[in-house]
Amino acid sequence: MNLVTENVKNEGEKGKITTGHGDSFHLKTVKVVDVMAGYKGDDEYDYLFKLVLIGDSGVGKSNLLSRFTRNEFNLESKSTIGVEFATKTLTVDAKLIKAQIWDTAGQERTQSRKRKLTVIRAFYFHHFMILFWYRAITSAYYRGAIGALLVYDVTRHATFENVARWLKELRDHTDPNIVVMLIGNKSDLRHLVAVSTEDGKSFAERESLYFMETSALEATNVDSAFTEVLTQIYRVVSKRAVEAGNNGSASAVPSKGQTINVKDDGSVFKRIGCCSS
Repeated sequence: MNLVTENVKNEGEKGKITTGHGDSFHLKTVKVVDVMAGYKGDDEYDYLFKLVLIGDSGVGKSNLLSRFTRNEFNLESKSTIGVEFATKTLTVDAKLIKAQIWDTAGQERTQSRKRKLTVIRAFYFHHFMILFWYRAITSAYYRGAIGALLVYDVTRHATFENVARWLKELRDHTDPNIVVMLIGNKSDLRHLVAVSTEDGKSFAERESLYFMETSALEATNVDSAFTEVLTQIYRVVSKRAVEAGNNGSASAVPSKGQTINVKDDGSVFKRIGCCSS
């Protein structure tokens, strides 16, 4: 699993996605929000960690993102189209960590479209093109991710039932040791709860995931969820840096722009299974 430590600098490159084969394409809609409140310069950070938000449409991924990065919530938030990501910098053990967080955006809509197209055999070429686009954007979306928040809506049991499918897709496109936090969102709607906290915990324990229940509306556990994921990632990186130093490596701490590989350090990824408060 590779940690990508680079950022888009050219305004004209913001809509550009590069495939693993060196090809590139532009998405129709790309929204980029860089949140560096009170911070002086995009280049002044120690590590850049890419996180992805995944889960069914309407579970509140975009509002979790905006609450964490901008402390905003929009009751009339519409489904994201294209690709959206935001950044936020925070301090972990005196190190500046820049989180680049990608919203799933149109992924759910694309999956639904793909399923429908498999039934319509008359449109083979159109099906092929949509499938090709879906695979390209999925690969680009997950590439370089070292952490993920897998979100379901506690008031809609169907979104919880789909968590296993999302987790499989995540693991198919990333390293198995990626840090994953299972999120039961919309905990403020207590009178409508369809998925119990115990069910969420049980799934997280079976799959070795972290777990929290959140409310983007009330800002409950939102910062804690993102911060926990970033902290666990940093612990892996810092542990490997210390080990490299003890082994006499010339550079124990990676310089900016260097790829960090944590693939072989599975022992430190044992999940603690935290829960909501």
